[in-house]
Amino acid sequence: MSDLVEDTIQIVQLKQMLNAANYIVAFTGAGISAESGIPTFRGVGGLWSKYDPEKAVSIDYFRIDPTYYWKFFRDVRHDLMINAQPNAAHSALAELERGGRLRAVITQNIDGLHQRAGSKTVFELHGNTRRFYCVRCRKPFTIEQAWEMLQTKLPPECDKCGGVLRPDVVLFGEYLPEDVVQAAQREAAACDLMLVVGSSLVVYPANNIPYQAKYNGAKLVIINIDPTPLDGLADLVINSAAGEILKQAVME
Repeated sequence: MSDLVEDTIQIVQLKQMLNAANYIVAFTGAGISAESGIPTFRGVGGLWSKYDPEKAVSIDYFRIDPTYYWKFFRDVRHDLMINAQPNAAHSALAELERGGRLRAVITQNIDGLHQRAGSKTVFELHGNTRRFYCVRCRKPFTIEQAWEMLQTKLPPECDKCGGVLRPDVVLFGEYLPEDVVQAAQREAAACDLMLVVGSSLVVYPANNIPYQAKYNGAKLVIINIDPTPLDGLADLVINSAAGEILKQAVME
């Protein structure tokens, strides 16, 4: 069977499952944003092939030397976050929500592309790299403000108290936000279809959420280029980039 024929059959299956579901929840990972030009962290060409993650996004190292993170942000993350645009997969999920079928997006990503595509109910397990705050007084800053401050000070400092700015993301060594995790778990327990898009499902504890949905009786669909540990539990596995698959299943 050719890849084109197989994709067509799977798109039909996916469309049928989407139409039959009453409460869809999406769980997304780095693979969905890779189609927007944001490289994954791991693997060949990933960000961690250029920067040491134990220094770039570790809370322990940030406390010792925050300049390493800010050099990483200045050299790589800023342009990625400013220039990246939502792709067809983000748009399809937003359209599903507008149609009342998708109730929430649970994402491991920190790029804010779901919101920019129009999704309203988004639970960010790892925070959002477009937001910053002062470690001392917790004054919030936008990515534009942080970038402007970075031009004259490394690391940038709060204009209110002089504290160092940090990204509003979960760094290595920090716990996921409990309120977001609990909300994600409630959605997983309530849904009748869990749609995993672009996640390798290897990052703990976030990878428990699709498993919880399946355990509670939901259908499980996984759209990811590479195999995942949960493929054996899934009702449908599509090993393709998500953009064209979701576009055809949702928009056409």
